[in-house]
Amino acid sequence: MTLLVDKLKRIDWAVIVILALFMAASTLIIYSAVQGTRFEGAHMRHLVFFGAGFFVTVGMSLINYRFLLKLSPYLYVLAVASLVAVYFYGAVINNARGWFIIPYIDQSVQPAEFAKLLIILAVAYYLARRDGEPLRLFRDIIPVMLIVFIPFFWVVIQPDLGNAIIYLVILIGMLWIANMRYVHVLLFSGLAAGAVFGALQLLDKYHDTIEAILGKIGAGHWMGRIDAFLYPEQASTNATWQVDNSLRAIGSGSLFGEGFMQGTSVQTGRVPYTYSDSIFVVVGEEFGFAGASALLLLYFLLIFRLILISIQSKDPGGAYIIIGIVTMFVFQIFQNIGMFLGILPLTGITLPFVSYGGSSLMINMLSIGVALSVRVH
Repeated sequence: MTLLVDKLKRIDWAVIVILALFMAASTLIIYSAVQGTRFEGAHMRHLVFFGAGFFVTVGMSLINYRFLLKLSPYLYVLAVASLVAVYFYGAVINNARGWFIIPYIDQSVQPAEFAKLLIILAVAYYLARRDGEPLRLFRDIIPVMLIVFIPFFWVVIQPDLGNAIIYLVILIGMLWIANMRYVHVLLFSGLAAGAVFGALQLLDKYHDTIEAILGKIGAGHWMGRIDAFLYPEQASTNATWQVDNSLRAIGSGSLFGEGFMQGTSVQTGRVPYTYSDSIFVVVGEEFGFAGASALLLLYFLLIFRLILISIQSKDPGGAYIIIGIVTMFVFQIFQNIGMFLGILPLTGITLPFVSYGGSSLMINMLSIGVALSVRVH
C-alpha cells in the first residue's frame, strides 16, 4: 500500500489536469459538431471514453515501463499480426480496410492506432541497447528502419496514408535523439530529397497512369488530395472543396469566433467530419483565433511537461519512449491543423485528445500513461 501511495505521489499531476481541460473542451466542441446530425450523442460516448482513459493513464503509469520494454518484441509481433489480420478480415470504413468491429457493442477498433505505441516501445528497446553511443548504420539504423517499415507497408496498403506517415515521423524523431551520426543524417536526407524529387517528376509525367494504379488499389482519393495541394488551380472543385470550405469557416471566425454552436459551416454540413478529422474547423469558426490559440497553448503545456520528464530521465530507454510519443503528438497536431489551413495535404489524421474516436483517444491516453510511468519509475 505504501509503495502504491509513493507511486501516485510521483505522477506528474499537472499532466492529468491538462488532460481534464482537454476533456472538457473536446466534449463541448464535439457536442456542437454533432447536433442535428446522425452522430448526435457522440459527445457523451467521447466523455465515457475519456473517463475510461483516465483510469488507463493512471493504471499504466503504475506499471514499470522497463517491464513494457522487455515485452516490446512480443508486443511488436502482436501489432504486425493485427495489421495483417485487419487487412484480410477487417471492416471497410472511409475507403480503408483498417477496423475490427467488436460484436454486440458495435464499436470499432483500429489496430493501426495501437501499433504506433507498440512501434515506439520496440524502437526504444532496440536503441536503448546502445546506451547513448553513436548509432551504427548496418547494426542499428537499418534494423530499426525495418522494425518501422514492416507495419508501415501493411498500413499503406489498407490504404491509410495518415497513420503510415506517422510511423515514419516517429522513426525520424527517435533516430535523431538516439545519437545518429551526421554523416548518416546527410546520407538519408539526400536519399529522401532525391525520392521526393523523383516522385514529383513521375507524378508530373505519368499523372493519369499513377491515378489509375491508385484507383485499382482503392487509394484513388489520394490523387485528389495531392492535386488539391500541389495543383490547386488545376484540381477539380471536388478535390479542393473541403479545404476551401475549411479555410472560409476558419477565416469567418476572426478574433473571437461566431459563438458556441453558431458556426454556419458546421451546422450546414459544408465541412465534413467536423466531429473527428475536421474538428479544428469548429474551433476556428466558433471560437476564433483566441480559441485556437488557447487550444495550442494546452498542447504546448502538455508537450513541455513530457519533454521535462524526458530530460530528467536517467535511463535512455525511458527518454526514447517519451521522444517517440512527443514526436507522434507534435506531428499529428501540426498535420491536422496544417491541412485545414492549406499548408499541408489532406490526410486522415485526428487531432489528439480533441477529435472523436475511441481507438485514437485510447492510444493517446495509453501513451501518456507510459510517459508518466517513466516519471514514476
